[in-house]
Amino acid sequence: MSIASVTELGRAPANSFAGTAERVDRYLGTLIEAVAASLVLVEIVVLFAGVVARYAFHAPLVWSDELASILFLWLSMLGAVVALRRGEHMRMTAVVGKLSPSTRRLFEALAIAASLAFLALVLWPAYEYAADEAFISTPALEISNAWRASAIPVGVALMIVLGALRLLRLSTAREIALTLATVALVVAALWLARPMFAALGKLNLVLFFLVIVAVNVFSGVPIAFSFALATFGYLALTTSTPMAVMVGRMDEGMSHLIMLAVPLFIFLGALIEMTGMAKAMIQFLASLLGHVRGGLSYVLVGAMYLVSGISGSKIADMAAIAPVLFPEMKKRGSKPGDLVALLSATGAQTETIPPSIVLITIGSVTGVSIAALFTGGMLPALVLGLCLCSVVWWRYRKEDLSGVARYSAAQIGRFFIVALPAVVLPFVIRAAVVEGVATATEVSTIGIVYAALAGLLIYRQFDWRRLKPMLIETASLSGAIMFIVGCATAMAWGLTQSGFSTDLAHWMAAIPGGAYGFLAISIVAFAVLGCVLEGIPAIVLFGPLLFPIAQAAGVHPVHYAMVVIFAMGLGLFAPPIGVGYYGACAVAKVDPNEGMKYIGGYMVALVVGLALVAAVPWFSIGFLAR
Repeated sequence: MSIASVTELGRAPANSFAGTAERVDRYLGTLIEAVAASLVLVEIVVLFAGVVARYAFHAPLVWSDELASILFLWLSMLGAVVALRRGEHMRMTAVVGKLSPSTRRLFEALAIAASLAFLALVLWPAYEYAADEAFISTPALEISNAWRASAIPVGVALMIVLGALRLLRLSTAREIALTLATVALVVAALWLARPMFAALGKLNLVLFFLVIVAVNVFSGVPIAFSFALATFGYLALTTSTPMAVMVGRMDEGMSHLIMLAVPLFIFLGALIEMTGMAKAMIQFLASLLGHVRGGLSYVLVGAMYLVSGISGSKIADMAAIAPVLFPEMKKRGSKPGDLVALLSATGAQTETIPPSIVLITIGSVTGVSIAALFTGGMLPALVLGLCLCSVVWWRYRKEDLSGVARYSAAQIGRFFIVALPAVVLPFVIRAAVVEGVATATEVSTIGIVYAALAGLLIYRQFDWRRLKPMLIETASLSGAIMFIVGCATAMAWGLTQSGFSTDLAHWMAAIPGGAYGFLAISIVAFAVLGCVLEGIPAIVLFGPLLFPIAQAAGVHPVHYAMVVIFAMGLGLFAPPIGVGYYGACAVAKVDPNEGMKYIGGYMVALVVGLALVAAVPWFSIGFLAR
């Protein structure tokens, strides 16, 4: 879902400014990455200090959350800058990836040019918004709120600079001229067509939020910028809304306090892999089940269940597991295609395992209790896992185990003791949030300190050289996620103001079949959205609209959350469109065509599991507090 790198596109095209752009980008990009990485580290220190002061000394730091919130907006914007520079903003590449190298380079340049168009258009409104915030003082630190809000215009300006440098680095002069001219012509044509839009009424919603978004997404424009361009165009060309209001809605989306947990859990996931904790968990599971038919496949399902959701990235979860298990599985005769198919299926199966970033996002944008979502997510994932295991049992029921050694109870016990500090961590994190001991943000800081100490003192595996790259990766992924959240929040606000949410509520209420009819339509809709938008942008965009309708239809919000998350997971990891499948293939280093003939059975199992979760609400809400 990211912009292809130079190596993916072939040799970078030359132009007379490419060398200079490369040097400027290197120095400026390195500086911004260092600042963004430092912000991640400062966030961890500030939030952990607040936790220690509150629980150990019973003297809360009243300013810690406010400072963390200010720094978080800066981290989100600078992370978005880093993601743009590195080509890591989420986007749909299924169509562009099938084009010839020269045509693909042209579309890559077009994607950057379209992103630059939005950034140039929103720069002045972002400055106006930050200037307006200067008159507001923060309650705890008593400083001007402009210190926080100025992150938006500064981030936009830096994205313009680094986006332009990226265009110069990767494209020929002809491609640059052609794409910039195309974008300028489209913007000018839309501006001149303003009188026509006034006569279209609600058809403008179809034009901007369906046609323009779809054209941008399938052309390879990053999803965040596709949302932003459509929203900016709709508000600027069909309403009299000041564009600073759109910036305010973006700020609102990126400033939910609960979203502070996103970068912290991403970094925690990287720590768990780096310190060897993930490897220890997998080794224990392998010693326990490795001697049964299909045992290592069961271990793969179980390992994804344990480590999933902490990193914030399914690709990171898979990368922690596949290199440990796949070599031994291949030695036993497992087909690479079957392995990657199961790996992809477990990506969809474990979407609801807390502390899933998608669960945190749902709680943030819909108001559903994070603790309730964490409680409700465990059993549905287990149901889908059992469905996958039934396929594993059938496929491996005749596996030859003559050369497979069986571990003794003593050996399994030793593996368990080694793995215990790692196995305990995910359960402690989930229990602390569910029981109300600490918030998701507070628990994430405790988990980071725990993982660092375990790596240093227990596993004696802590590569200090990897710390800076991990912090930069955390900033980049956090920025990409939060920028999507901000743009999708603005788009959802635009849809709401247009009256679309009211029309949608009336239409959905008229669906026959009551709650189950509503769930069936939602499953189909979110499976399609999962193919195109991934989970977070789809949830931010449609969650605030559909969750109230689900409640009105008699569907419990936690039950509805589980159903739509699994539906999106199906779309995300199902080939040929689901990009999550291709991510699994990249991690496993397997040709995507090899997995196609094996993945059907696993997808059927996931559909059966999803049907069970949708039909039996108890799986999602049976353990919630009454």
